[in-house]
Amino acid sequence: MTPEQIADNRTDLLTFTKTMFKARKGFDLIDNWHQEAICNALERVVIGQCNRLIINIPPRAGKTEIAVINFIAWCMGNWPDSEFIHPSYSGRLATNNTFNVRSVMQHEDFAKIFGAPVFRHDSNAKNEFRTEQGGIVYATGSDGTITGYGAGKMRESFGGAIIIDDPHKAGEANSDTRRQNVLDWFSTTIESRKNRPDTPIIIIMQRLHENDLSGFLLGGGNGEEWENLVIDAEQDGESFWERQFPWDELKRMEKADSYRYAGQYRQTPAPIGGGIFKNHWWNYYDALPKLKYRFIVADTAQKIKTQNDYSVLQCWGESEKGQAVMIDQLRGKWEAPELLQQARAFWNKHKQDSSSALRSFDIEDKSSGTGLIQTLKREGIPVIGIQRATDKVSRAFDVAPSIESGNVLLPRHASFLSDYMLEFEQFPNGSHDDQVDPTMDAIKKILISYQSIIFEAL
Repeated sequence: MTPEQIADNRTDLLTFTKTMFKARKGFDLIDNWHQEAICNALERVVIGQCNRLIINIPPRAGKTEIAVINFIAWCMGNWPDSEFIHPSYSGRLATNNTFNVRSVMQHEDFAKIFGAPVFRHDSNAKNEFRTEQGGIVYATGSDGTITGYGAGKMRESFGGAIIIDDPHKAGEANSDTRRQNVLDWFSTTIESRKNRPDTPIIIIMQRLHENDLSGFLLGGGNGEEWENLVIDAEQDGESFWERQFPWDELKRMEKADSYRYAGQYRQTPAPIGGGIFKNHWWNYYDALPKLKYRFIVADTAQKIKTQNDYSVLQCWGESEKGQAVMIDQLRGKWEAPELLQQARAFWNKHKQDSSSALRSFDIEDKSSGTGLIQTLKREGIPVIGIQRATDKVSRAFDVAPSIESGNVLLPRHASFLSDYMLEFEQFPNGSHDDQVDPTMDAIKKILISYQSIIFEAL
């Protein structure tokens, strides 16, 4: 390595990233403009021009390789006494990133650039390492506490940072509770770990919800101004990185799940609350298609007062083309004895249809549903108890792509259709969701898998 190459690697993060990427993996980093944009933003942090940075970027675009692994290693080479805290939604992932930082620093090419680092012999923990110069890199999960660790040096020049990589788990960001847990963790834990008020905080993440950590902070949630680098997967009608993300593939993903695509790939998460389900997504039938099998799914209400939900009985089937087909629905506010009568009659009604097998009666195993399960089972009806393992909004996002792709069919002229559509249009902010819940159960059973809902055969 020539003196010029050494100097370039010391002063230019992108050059260093390319050098170490090839040294560790044996092949060149595939160039794209966004890599330079990320490196330029991070270098602005180092020289003190920015101390609050959010990078929003599509998944699998190399953000962790650049902004975590190589950036921290590069900083530790230039300022070996730096103090970093590196959280992620998963402590295991954060620990693995920290291991990779150390691996970069132990590489012979790193030694050619910065000299061999001197690690403390007592820093053998998987989630941290220390240098003899007083530097530290500490990894943790976003659900954990950080006791005894701080980030940044007590000086005006750069001395480390807090680098948060994917604070939300993709499948949990639509849960109000779990999303709020991350926001609370940031406010109560992360902000207290700065050794100076201006210790840099860097967040690298895909957008998952309008009120995720990025949305919270960019909206003034912690009272600070944040610089925001947005890497949109679409640039003037083209892919931002055609080699890795072909345009046709981006459009396929958008068609399959437009809401997740808008957030994760375009960094513009759609608001929810009249936004999850679109009326034009639904497909309809005039004549019932041929079915492989049918089943009944029920959602029962605890109380029957005006403000409480209805109990709902739905009959669904899987078509020979693999579609989820809604056949019939009965909805009402019934006390337990009448609920039993209605459920029994609804089962018998559809049992009379011999065109396809009526396999089961699926009921949420909760409140009034538990008693109904026990009674119908004693009567010889094949009952399946449903345990809903996730919140309503998360389940809605799970099934929305199936509806959007046209794989759910509704009876065009059903008398209940108007109220049914209105409830979906208003979900999750409508006054009722009793028709939504069993529909989601049915779609998951037919189109996704039994594993998505915990079923217990009784």
